[in-house]
Amino acid sequence: MKSMTKALLAGVIAAAASIPAYAATTLTLAHVDPVDWQTSKKGAAAKVFKELVEAESAGRLKVNVYPSGQLGGETDAIQSAQDGTLTMTMVSGAYARLCPEAGVLEIPYLFPSAPVAWSVLDGDFGKALGDQCLAKTGLRTLAYGETGFRNFTNSKRVVAEPKDLEGLKIRVMTNPLYVEMVKSMGGEPTPIAWPEVPAALTTGVVDGQENPVSVIYANKFYEMQKYLTLDGHVYGADFFLINDDIYSGLPAQDQAIIARAAKVAALTGRAIQQINSAEGLTALAAKGMTITTPTAEQLAKFQEVAQPAVVEWLSKQVDPSWIERVQSAVDEAASK
Repeated sequence: MKSMTKALLAGVIAAAASIPAYAATTLTLAHVDPVDWQTSKKGAAAKVFKELVEAESAGRLKVNVYPSGQLGGETDAIQSAQDGTLTMTMVSGAYARLCPEAGVLEIPYLFPSAPVAWSVLDGDFGKALGDQCLAKTGLRTLAYGETGFRNFTNSKRVVAEPKDLEGLKIRVMTNPLYVEMVKSMGGEPTPIAWPEVPAALTTGVVDGQENPVSVIYANKFYEMQKYLTLDGHVYGADFFLINDDIYSGLPAQDQAIIARAAKVAALTGRAIQQINSAEGLTALAAKGMTITTPTAEQLAKFQEVAQPAVVEWLSKQVDPSWIERVQSAVDEAASK
């Protein structure tokens, strides 16, 4: 009996040895932010995503993260995710170039607060927008992160309402929406590529720029700019994207792990962004910047001139019903 048991055991071991080793599925995730999770919203989101996916899948899924634009800018990352060279990416404004409907999130003074934006993005409107963009790009929106509210800085004077921007040369992204916005306020929009911004501010090619507080502080714009206006003209969202063909080809349990981890990761990124904004504001004040917070009446003036101009432009780029839908979603979320 013992010899038979040993023979059976030997047979089992031999059979097991003949089974090929299980090969884990590797997901590749790229973004343009720094890797440090304590100071980088995308860095934090990527770290949380990687740790959750690898732990919950018990090694079936591996995540290789490429931060800091190692694989190119946001447009490069989107294209690589579309063709499957990359599995996933986290991007912000660049996505609207391929899915114009995403541009409705950048209507000036659309969101009165971050919690309202979160409610809209995590609700029915966010799902509908994700479905629309999936049909156009082949990329599934797993979750929405945050880049934060954008604010004006300049080297000339306090800006508390639109008339104060008149004549100021303001650097904007190479995006017509931002050109229309600044022009409507009386400023002189000047599209400049991001790597050239510090030199443009230092040499006076432009008088100011606009970005979230965390970006203003991280790039030491306080050395070139004296005045900061907390007008929060545009709320920037991050799109957590995955190639849908790759995602659909995974087992249902792995899809669930990825979807769940992406939502947690996006929430983590939002939290890091909020912390960085708060700490950055305190640090900018300590660096000597004059910080102006417009009153409700002054913000209304900004909205009155900027929003119609951008909405008119957007109406020629997308079905106007998308503008109405996002505005309705904001109104509903703000009323709760």
